[in-house]
Amino acid sequence: MLCQLSVTNYAIVRFLELDFSAGMTTITGETGAGKSIAIDALGLCLGNRADASAVRPGADKAEVSARFSLADVPLAKRWLEDNDLELDNECILRRTVTADGRSRGYINGNPVPVAQLKLLGNLLIGIHGQHAHHALLRGDQQLVLLDSYAGHNLLLEATTKAYHNLRHAEQQLAELSQSAQERQAKRQLLSYQVEELNEFALGEFEYSELENEHKRLANSTSLVENVQASLMLLSEDDEANLESMLNKVLSLAEELVSYDDKLSSVNNMLNEALIQIQESRSELQHYADNLEIDPEYFAELEARLSKVMQLSRKHHVLPEALFQHHQSLIAELASLDSNDELLEQLQTQVELYLLQYQQASQKLSSSRQRHAKALDKLVTDSVRELNMPKAKFVIDVAFNEAVISSHGSDTVDFKVSTNPGQPLDSLSKVASGGELSRIGLGIQVITSQKVATPTLIFDEVDVGISGPTAAVVGRMLRQLGNSTQVICVTHLPQVAGNGHQQMFVAKQSKAGMTETSMVPLTREQRIEELARLLGGDTITSNTLANARELLAD
Repeated sequence: MLCQLSVTNYAIVRFLELDFSAGMTTITGETGAGKSIAIDALGLCLGNRADASAVRPGADKAEVSARFSLADVPLAKRWLEDNDLELDNECILRRTVTADGRSRGYINGNPVPVAQLKLLGNLLIGIHGQHAHHALLRGDQQLVLLDSYAGHNLLLEATTKAYHNLRHAEQQLAELSQSAQERQAKRQLLSYQVEELNEFALGEFEYSELENEHKRLANSTSLVENVQASLMLLSEDDEANLESMLNKVLSLAEELVSYDDKLSSVNNMLNEALIQIQESRSELQHYADNLEIDPEYFAELEARLSKVMQLSRKHHVLPEALFQHHQSLIAELASLDSNDELLEQLQTQVELYLLQYQQASQKLSSSRQRHAKALDKLVTDSVRELNMPKAKFVIDVAFNEAVISSHGSDTVDFKVSTNPGQPLDSLSKVASGGELSRIGLGIQVITSQKVATPTLIFDEVDVGISGPTAAVVGRMLRQLGNSTQVICVTHLPQVAGNGHQQMFVAKQSKAGMTETSMVPLTREQRIEELARLLGGDTITSNTLANARELLAD
């Protein structure tokens, strides 16, 4: 619950430090004194929008700090733990706004984005404004109120998840289907190109092999002539050849070594040279014996090499890259085929997600219809207490499978009959302003009892209510305050008198500056304030007596 609120240099507040207790706290004051200013300031800690207008004139910055007890708020404690922001069994939210409009938020002393203040604030406080009953006229808000009362969060989450899964799959399917015609044209081209290259079937290293073979055969005459000339020089020329000359030199060298063994290395080198020449001659002879010149084979080779060049030009790649290009086309064609398979998978997936969504939304709708009947009776009983004895309230939940949204396939319509014989009709068509205020207040009190928020703030929600009805409203809020901390800004003495404690707001002007203050009232001060609310500026013994009666309980 909210334990303390500190406000510095906010709007017309110079400084406030308020301690709050359990139960129902009422806030009263003169018209224009700023009864809601503390609530507005608290809104900064809860992540509401802030700008430079929040800073008191002449001040550098405004600062608001709110301290909460988390003894009975497990959801908020878990949230703080998940975000590494926990601090024992309490929580402090702080917000600063500078004169140039910049703001900063803090949770337990740690700087945080404003969005985190809002997330945590939703777990700590629920605020019902004086115009909240007007939101009852909107179908989306009626649906939110029904879901809040039902508390079927798991069903809502399942429906929302199924909805997002369905929409994501539908989007993927649409994108893939949109390019289906383009893919078909691309497939036809790729199929022709791959078939042509498959038929030619160029090997991975074949082009370089073809080049080398063509080069060899194109120079076959020179090869034969040069091989024969080399063989002659090495060993076959009768007059002079390297082998016979080396043999002669080797004989001389052996004789030299016999005279001086220092020349043995020369002898060794000449032996090695002779061996190399003999091996070279042998290799050349073997090559010459196996060299074949086949004109038909050469023609075939030239034709295949020519085809490589032709296909390379056609596909705009270098001849040496033709094989890899072929493999890339095969992979691209396979990818298109796999896209067709993916298209079928997505179509199946969309059907599955649609079925899951329909099942989830139907379960959600059944829960709404069941809780709507229970809420019908509670609201009807409540508004009858609020001086509408013949009223009847009904929530119409209509399921339409053609409607697909993140919150289900239901449309909700709050219907009411305020007088006997009057048919049920939409709230917006039947209820007057005062009736709408009473119905709205009844719904807010009932739904608040089902929500786990530990602190509820009602900011002048009793506008348009007076007399005996006001006393009933006061009792309803006090009853709610027995189980939940309730803070109520009100102008009605019947409501203010039902508070477990009461605060008074006043406004003073000094030296051209306006300042608002808020102080807790003692019992005697409460009686005087209630008498003022009952009789205006003139307080009589009768109004004081009536005020005491309001506090009798």
